Amino acid sequence: MSPLRLMPRDERFTDLFIADGENLAAAADALLAMVTEYDDLDTRVARIRELEHEGDRIGDELVDRLERAFITPFDREDIHELSSRLDDVVDRIQEIAETFLLYHVQQPTPEAKVLAGLLAQQGRHLVEALRRTESLKDLDAPLRAVHDLENQADRESRAAIASLFQDGADALEVIKWRDIYRSLEEAIDAAEDAAEVVERMVHKAT
Repeated sequence: MSPLRLMPRDERFTDLFIADGENLAAAADALLAMVTEYDDLDTRVARIRELEHEGDRIGDELVDRLERAFITPFDREDIHELSSRLDDVVDRIQEIAETFLLYHVQQPTPEAKVLAGLLAQQGRHLVEALRRTESLKDLDAPLRAVHDLENQADRESRAAIASLFQDGADALEVIKWRDIYRSLEEAIDAAEDAAEVVERMVHKAT
């Protein structure tokens, strides 16, 4: 065997970034469909769990590729952090879906549907940005959209929580929905965190 074959190979990462992002977007879309249709909840939650497991698999493959790589297209720590941030979003999506079952929610509120819709939009824009990491071109618009959606979600979640205390709702219902709104906001914040890592990676690479 040639000695050169013993050298670690240069590895591409954009394919795994895209796969991870597409998995996140699929999970966000599945959550939106769940709160919109709100039927067959066990099946819908099981599907989101499958997507969470797939995200873990992609993350493990990315870490393995990172360990093999001699040269990486982006800073190693940033690659690892991006994988972690994308995983955080999907973990939170699973947590939200399971909370609807745990809390025996009868019907999602309009506010929950709005927040889930904003998260799904973020997922689509993140995928768009991740698809452009190889060329490093035209990332500003999708990344800015992720940030704008987070700002909108902040306003929506604050208004949603405030409304719980204005409508004279049962105290237990207030606690349930406050938890759900906060979890949705945390997922949206996590998506923005992922976008910020992409921004940092691209800035260092250009």
